[in-house]
Amino acid sequence: MAEPTPLDGLHEQIDDVAAKLGLDGSTVDQLKQPDRYLEFSLSVEMDDGSTEVIDAYRTQFDDARGPYKGGIRYHPDVNPDETTALAGWMTYKTAVADVPFGGGKGGIAIDPAEYSDTELQRITEAYTEQLAPVIGEDTDVPAPDMNTGPQEMEWIRETYEAIRGTEAPAVVTGKAVDNDGSKGRSEATGRSVAITTDAMFEYLDHDLDEATVAVQGFGEVGHVAASLLDDRGADVVAVSDSSTGLYDEDGLDIDAVTAWNNQHGALTGYGGADEISNETLLEEDVDVLVPAAIGDVIDAENAGDIEADIIVEGANGPITYEGEQALDEDIVVVPDILANAGGVTVSYFEWEQNRADDYWTKETVNNRLEDKIRDGFDDMIDTYERQGLDSFRDAAYVTAVEKVIDAGEY
Repeated sequence: MAEPTPLDGLHEQIDDVAAKLGLDGSTVDQLKQPDRYLEFSLSVEMDDGSTEVIDAYRTQFDDARGPYKGGIRYHPDVNPDETTALAGWMTYKTAVADVPFGGGKGGIAIDPAEYSDTELQRITEAYTEQLAPVIGEDTDVPAPDMNTGPQEMEWIRETYEAIRGTEAPAVVTGKAVDNDGSKGRSEATGRSVAITTDAMFEYLDHDLDEATVAVQGFGEVGHVAASLLDDRGADVVAVSDSSTGLYDEDGLDIDAVTAWNNQHGALTGYGGADEISNETLLEEDVDVLVPAAIGDVIDAENAGDIEADIIVEGANGPITYEGEQALDEDIVVVPDILANAGGVTVSYFEWEQNRADDYWTKETVNNRLEDKIRDGFDDMIDTYERQGLDSFRDAAYVTAVEKVIDAGEY
């Protein structure tokens, strides 16, 4: 039997929501299918003079609520099903956060570590030449994703502007702050994880000051979430990266762990805590578990061993569909489409700032992000209580689907 794909997971989630809303088959089919799927073969000259043909993709899923929005990733496993699923999830993520964008996703099937900077620039420029007719500040606004960042966004912008013959800073987001980017963007996803954790504790009438937290993944999302939850009074007792995990039942010194990680590029060798595996971290008896590394880390096989009271999804899809069905029914899950929506929300702020040529302070960005994510949380709770739903994931998706249907021709 074939392993379920990310696209299978998206379709299962939409089917669940459709059943709860009583949607007809035609509407369900429209909610599952992208508006457009694009596949390119890029012929790119390498540094040695040879030419390499590289597969690249862009899925534009739904623009009923605004321009398509979504990242571009560079990874050997990029494929049509993945980009389509991620574009669909972005459609519903922007809706639940009430950001006026639709959903898109793209990627190039390469391992960027195997290419020089000049080759990566030429690959990016070739990709942008193919994308130029279908992207734009009012059409489709790409952003960074796996293995891409401000540099790739600048290459896209420069190539697009050269083709169009005009300045267009809002054609991409995730740019460097000194190059029309937004302050607060790099911390935004981890910040929304902390905001939604805080909001869930308030909703459940629990005290975050007395909570223990484990964070899997100590990259841009995980380390920011850990630091902010520590600042908000929680005891972060465990963190991990791909090399190792750290555990201290009395709470880790997150500032010291961060300093070590920044200096050494990994958590390995930090002597101030017990070392544990990533698998063990997931199964620690804590109040909050934040899987913020990669997808599919909680599945049907290990779901029964999860002892956290609340799971806040920092990564995209860290719990498989089957894994969620196997979790203890008392475990609360704050779904990824809201918990990690900080990134796309501040991308929207960047787009707004670019279009108005008006740049905000970091404090303004963070305050507006807090308001936006809390408003999205309140909408999710309203749907959860109004519909009498079984999970907050269902509530988030019902909220999102209702907004997409209201905006579109379904």
